[in-house]
Amino acid sequence: MRRDTFLKSMAALAAAGFVLPAAQARGANLKMMLPANPGGGWDLTGRALGKSLQESGMAASMQYENKGGAAGAIGLAQFVNASKGDPNALMVMGAVMLGGIITGKPPVSVTQATPIARLTSEYNVFVVPAASPFKTMQDVIAALKKDPGSVKWGGGSRGSTEHIAAAMIARESGVDATKVNYVAFRGGGEAIAAILGNNVSVGGSGYSEFQQYIESGKMRAVAVTSPTRIKGLNAPTLKELGLNVEIGNWRGVYAAPGITPQQQKALTDMVVAATRHKSWQESLEKNSWTPALLTGAEFADFVDREFALLRAIMAKSGMI
Repeated sequence: MRRDTFLKSMAALAAAGFVLPAAQARGANLKMMLPANPGGGWDLTGRALGKSLQESGMAASMQYENKGGAAGAIGLAQFVNASKGDPNALMVMGAVMLGGIITGKPPVSVTQATPIARLTSEYNVFVVPAASPFKTMQDVIAALKKDPGSVKWGGGSRGSTEHIAAAMIARESGVDATKVNYVAFRGGGEAIAAILGNNVSVGGSGYSEFQQYIESGKMRAVAVTSPTRIKGLNAPTLKELGLNVEIGNWRGVYAAPGITPQQQKALTDMVVAATRHKSWQESLEKNSWTPALLTGAEFADFVDREFALLRAIMAKSGMI
């Protein structure tokens, strides 16, 4: 085929809305919505993925936007409304966003966006400030039983996994879960500042967000929500303490509403390629994230099941 004929054919395909997946993906100028303030798990995950996309050659550039609040619903609304049909737009999301949708009932839903991939899984760690009178989770629970309002729990948005875990701990301890004094923050950075400033009694989040403060002695880990102890962390599981509480946090990435199946596949292939790059593997190791890659219809089905499971747990814990 002559070169001018080939170029005319490509132009005709583009005009008709057909885009070759590899051409659309590789070397793209991507935008990443981070629906939380800087310093939290979504921010860390999105920027780590963006770095891997660039270093693997999948993206020529990355543009980030932080938009915190309402368990990610504010950023989600902006993403859904402003990115329709944009094949170069991505958004980080996860279990916290589902919990926020259940409790907050925002006007938009993650189902309006396009699922790409689940990336990681991580369990929560509960910590107290170094100077706290609480030395163990048993101390926290004793105070909770005596006066639920005296224990101020701090963490992510209302409906986050640490909020759900706090309600489950109360219920398992014989305390009315609706009386849990939970303070929601717009991002991990705000929650960390509140814990370090002794403005909350106990804080919860992923280990990766607290690790440096635990290791430096500024925070003391008192319990984890995992089925077994977290490697390198001297903190018991809640089940070890006789509480039937186990809940994990996962994070993933969605694309804009209204993109074509071909564009969805191209973005999925691009993200999968980035997770195989050494940059992403280094991020997993550094942040103690468990790889949990899931794509396509399996990821969409997982989100549906997770939504139903979280709703059931939250209803049982008196949160909705």
